[in-house]
Amino acid sequence: MAGQTRIGGAAIFNHGDRALRERAMHIGLMMECEVRTGRTQSAAFQDAFDLAATAEALGFDAVWLAEHHFAPPGPDATTQVRSVVAAPLLLAAAIAHRTDRIRVGTAVLVLPLGHPVRLAEEVATLDHVTGGRFELGVGRSGLPGAYEGYGIPYDESRERFLEYLDVMRRAWTEESLTFRGRYYQVDDLTISPKPFQLPHPPLRAAASQPETYPLMGTLGLPIFAGLRGMAAPELAPAIRAYRDAWRAAGHDGHGDVYLRIPVYVADDATRAHADPEASTLQAYARLRRSFAGSVDAEGAGAQERRSAVAQSLSNATYDELLRDRLAYGTPNQVARRLRSLRDSLGLSGLIMEPNAGGGIAPDRVQRSIRLFAREVAPALRP
Repeated sequence: MAGQTRIGGAAIFNHGDRALRERAMHIGLMMECEVRTGRTQSAAFQDAFDLAATAEALGFDAVWLAEHHFAPPGPDATTQVRSVVAAPLLLAAAIAHRTDRIRVGTAVLVLPLGHPVRLAEEVATLDHVTGGRFELGVGRSGLPGAYEGYGIPYDESRERFLEYLDVMRRAWTEESLTFRGRYYQVDDLTISPKPFQLPHPPLRAAASQPETYPLMGTLGLPIFAGLRGMAAPELAPAIRAYRDAWRAAGHDGHGDVYLRIPVYVADDATRAHADPEASTLQAYARLRRSFAGSVDAEGAGAQERRSAVAQSLSNATYDELLRDRLAYGTPNQVARRLRSLRDSLGLSGLIMEPNAGGGIAPDRVQRSIRLFAREVAPALRP
């Protein structure tokens, strides 16, 4: 099939085979959709709709929805912030219905938890419902909790992810689909509808650990890079490995990278650091517990890496987080920080995580988002 080759049974997604648009620096807003203390789950959904409308009014290019299942790990799970995004495609459809311009994406759908043919149908349907405003971010998740809840062994997640992505893409692009894999088997199916965007919505995959970057480069997938499992100084060599693998596989271009990063903007630096401190420390403590308790499908080396990340997070001070994993400060400080990351890493997009930990006061989150949109985002675009 034109635009696709195969390696180790998995499809390689050539750069020219996707409906990626030429555009200026992408500026997106991450939506975790937490249930705030003292509020109901219904209120959390309304908050999400309001935030999406605000993002559109402020000129963000897209809002991005995570996928969360079950309670977060840890002994204090009953008091931790929980997200209501268990079904991100349904929420994406509702947001698209309430907005006119802004794109809606997933960051990310955890592919191995469902069936690829069913998801191919749902994504294609959503692409029509949104009028081609949908972007599909995918991943396998670095945390085993959701897999346990769905009864799927986490050590199968990597192979399942690769097969799943292959089946889904072929369902969109082939008239009749037959697939024989270890986990998924499909016989002579014709999938309808095909996506609105041809050949399918823009695809982007999560890369959170060093070993994931060259794999995604070989597959020819644009990526989300993040600062949860890695600190900023580690990103440059990881992205370089991604782009080296991209070129070695013969893909056009140089590999497209969006960075997800916690951002908080205030009028003065003291407040910009103090306002989100408690919530941010809670977020990284939760992340540390997740890494410490997780297993990995990629072998002992990856497992050692996760243990090392957990240890580094357990020792990290707030000042070290500010230096290596966050962009907090005045508009000028944040703009300088993000421009430096954009230029040094060759980024094509930034996704603002506005409320690390979910515990920052709503009015302050809103003010930070508005300051970012009005005073920081313009400084990031040519």
